[in-house]
Amino acid sequence: MAAARGSSPSPAPSAPPPKATPKPAAPTPPPASAQAISPDQLLQQAEDNLSAALASSSRSSMPDLSAATAFSFEDLGASRQERPKIEFPIAALQDVELDLRIELGRTELLIEEVLQLREGTVVPLDKLAGDPVDILVNGRLIARGEVLVLNDNFCVRVAEILGNNG
Repeated sequence: MAAARGSSPSPAPSAPPPKATPKPAAPTPPPASAQAISPDQLLQQAEDNLSAALASSSRSSMPDLSAATAFSFEDLGASRQERPKIEFPIAALQDVELDLRIELGRTELLIEEVLQLREGTVVPLDKLAGDPVDILVNGRLIARGEVLVLNDNFCVRVAEILGNNG
């Protein structure tokens, strides 16, 4: 191994000198005049500034409010008999879609039992054969009926229409 003539061995690289981190500046205290002002004085000063700004704004004239009248609201506490009856045509609801469901019965299963379901598995329900089925509209029980077979299709004959109580 021959070293080049006239060149001195280079020193090993050294780490750069550590950078000096600047010290955070101490917060400057507010002027002595600001410390002596009370909150009430600050509020008054803000109101004065606002009044001066509004007075010098481009809106030189305020609208005349002398002819303004109070708005009267409908009395919402009045009973239904006192309110005028508004006729609503039932034909306006003809195209509204509703969710109709026929419920044969219900049961509760554990996740393990659901995972074991296969083709041919019999799931027992809480109703007996021949019991009326529930007819629900938008999740609300409105009637009960009987299951029929007509032209190889299942059908339900409405046997009882329920009142508001369900």
